[in-house]
Amino acid sequence: MDPQNVIDIENLSHRYKTHQALSGVSFTVQRQSIHGFVGPNGAGKTTTLKILATLLKPQSADVSRETRVNSVHVFGQHIVGQRNQVRRRMGFMPDHFSMYRQMSVFEYLDFFGAAYGLGQAQRDKIIGDVLTLTDMAGRRDDLISGLSRGMQQRVSLARVLVHDPDLLLLDEPASGLDPRARIELMEILEELRRLGKTIFISSHILSELATLCDHVTILDRGTVKYTGTMRGLISTADGASATYNLTLAAEHPPARDALAALPGMQGVSPPLPNEPRYTLTFDRAQLPLNTILQTALTAGAQIVSFAEDVKHLNQAFMDLTEPGVGA
Repeated sequence: MDPQNVIDIENLSHRYKTHQALSGVSFTVQRQSIHGFVGPNGAGKTTTLKILATLLKPQSADVSRETRVNSVHVFGQHIVGQRNQVRRRMGFMPDHFSMYRQMSVFEYLDFFGAAYGLGQAQRDKIIGDVLTLTDMAGRRDDLISGLSRGMQQRVSLARVLVHDPDLLLLDEPASGLDPRARIELMEILEELRRLGKTIFISSHILSELATLCDHVTILDRGTVKYTGTMRGLISTADGASATYNLTLAAEHPPARDALAALPGMQGVSPPLPNEPRYTLTFDRAQLPLNTILQTALTAGAQIVSFAEDVKHLNQAFMDLTEPGVGA
């Protein structure tokens, strides 16, 4: 078992009566990564998360630590045979969560800190830290019932952090949030990764996680369709071709012409009206990213941004999953 992996799942299956929710699922999550877990509604994501969180016993998991056949391990510990040790190192934020709405924010977090066995002085410090991290320090005495959906999501995330877990399991944490609240949540998650946390985040929207995650696993109808790096996802779905958006400070025809002439460049789309952004399609094996940037700069262009096309990621997701409602 690789010590760099926080999560190791091999050949996991789970069945609800006549419904096969998971069938031979295998993937790993690396330490200090933000790993997206993506799939259509009903693909089996929540079942997997509940198993990882030790809330649902896997039906095809060997309790022995000596074998990884049909096994689920977190930090090298089996989630059934070493459940208590696993729970102390993880925090789980479910999709649909209930809160004690007549408690203040501080009282709510203090309650869970006490449940984890933390002393009062320790709880006071940790609660102050997590409220600062989630930008809720100014609302610590407010009743939860008076908070917006976005603020309640922040408090729920703060609750997950009270016992300082190494692994965060987040099931659709941005569900129901407005665009600003989603962006702020993603910024918090990036900060948590910088603090050394490993984050496993579920969503049914790939574009929502495209710029946040370094690795992704796509689940559809209870089976893994892809697991690996976000960059590798595009390679899998589209062979050698890559699609990037290049935004310049102003439209610059010489740069456009120079890019179009590069060996391996397959297409340079015209800029949008009033927006000097070009969509570049090229052979990634033949044309390095540095060559593209250097060519644009040499031609005198001022580059504002250069990033992989999110729509292209969405197409990769569509190519890998089946139409209709997932299993």
